[in-house]
Amino acid sequence: MFALLRRVALFALCLSLNACALFSPRDPLIVQVAGLEPVAGAGLEWRAQVRLRLQNPNRDPVEYSGIALTLEVNGQPLASGVSPAQGTLGGYSEAVVTVPVSVSAFSVLRQALGLADLNPSEGVPYRLDGKLDTPGLSRAVRFSESGRLNPMTLGPPANRR
Repeated sequence: MFALLRRVALFALCLSLNACALFSPRDPLIVQVAGLEPVAGAGLEWRAQVRLRLQNPNRDPVEYSGIALTLEVNGQPLASGVSPAQGTLGGYSEAVVTVPVSVSAFSVLRQALGLADLNPSEGVPYRLDGKLDTPGLSRAVRFSESGRLNPMTLGPPANRR
């Protein structure tokens, strides 16, 4: 009986080691903001479409099913959004996906109060955090991008100098 139990345990160990070999390490996906376009909002909210560029620096394709993101400006939350976008990102390829985001009037008011004391020549700090869900046993791919926005270039092209 003990010999049979030992054989079963050894067999299970061999199977688990083979399963680990199937999940070979790969480089993380690269996610970058490719654009931001305003769209019609409703009531006291402003809406926009954030375009994200997804790049797969690996040989194997990666499936994704869902994207979520949040945007902070000047250290305060400004916008958030989710998308049920699904697809397969081929090996050594890229794709652009769109995520709708919402900004409440209260977030805009909070930003206006916070920006009153800011020097425009220094720029406005921003941070974009998000995740790209992958189906199955893999973990979600988390991403973050930060920098400074120049307030003088944020208006429509006709208003820029």
